[in-house]
Amino acid sequence: MKKILIALAIIITQFTIEAQVQTPQASPKATINQVVGLTDVEVVYSRPSARGRAVFGNLVPFGKLWRTGANENTIVSFSDDVVIGGKTLKKGKYALYTIPNIQSWEVVFYTATDNWGTPEEFKEENVALRTTVKEESMPKATDTFTIGINGLDSNYAFLEISWENSFVAVKFEVPTQEKAIANVEKALAGPSAGDYFSAAQFFYQSNGDINKAKSYVDKALVLSAEKPFYFLRLKSLIQAKQGDKKAAIETAKVSLAASEAAGNQDYAKMNKDSISEWSR
Repeated sequence: MKKILIALAIIITQFTIEAQVQTPQASPKATINQVVGLTDVEVVYSRPSARGRAVFGNLVPFGKLWRTGANENTIVSFSDDVVIGGKTLKKGKYALYTIPNIQSWEVVFYTATDNWGTPEEFKEENVALRTTVKEESMPKATDTFTIGINGLDSNYAFLEISWENSFVAVKFEVPTQEKAIANVEKALAGPSAGDYFSAAQFFYQSNGDINKAKSYVDKALVLSAEKPFYFLRLKSLIQAKQGDKKAAIETAKVSLAASEAAGNQDYAKMNKDSISEWSR
């Protein structure tokens, strides 16, 4: 029995050592993060190398769906809706597939992103956007498959794909103008109810100026049409900390009613406990 246990220990030890061995990937993974205007764009992909092999028309057949890289899906993410070829691609994460041809490539943004290579069953309903771009020939070959985001402008950029002597660029437009205008209008409109609530919460929780906390929570309630129960709860706590327990109880009662109406039993209990404590 002892010999068996020793043998098992040796096997497990050897397996553990072997499992920790790391070797270089044939197609190493790369990540690109780029801000275009006010939009975050990310590409995660694997980079195969030609290593003397003919690529397009051989390693990558013409006219067939290609994973556009190696290994698992190449993933492209946009933080905002973008426009490609006059069509809107909703913000989100997409698998990038292509169908290379001699004069043009078809580029497909696919919603299912968990495939290894191409999908076992390609579903048209998963195609978020499909566009065709011109293929350009490069005088100098690119040995390692490369994706880049270049030609940056405040309103657009190009998702560029190059390998061997082939190059394609997919232009995507970003909503910089709309986002900038919205940011300006928000800034000029002044702080929101949420901003004042956060400020009041900070002063209360950090034992800061309690009078400022009271001023900010009052402004939050003025700007809020719904008067949320958690706004009212904070106001009652601030009033109690100021020593005005009578006012704190009245505010807590309003917060209690609002929290019960919203079905939030946690806040209802906290308000009941506070009312009981402040009534002593």
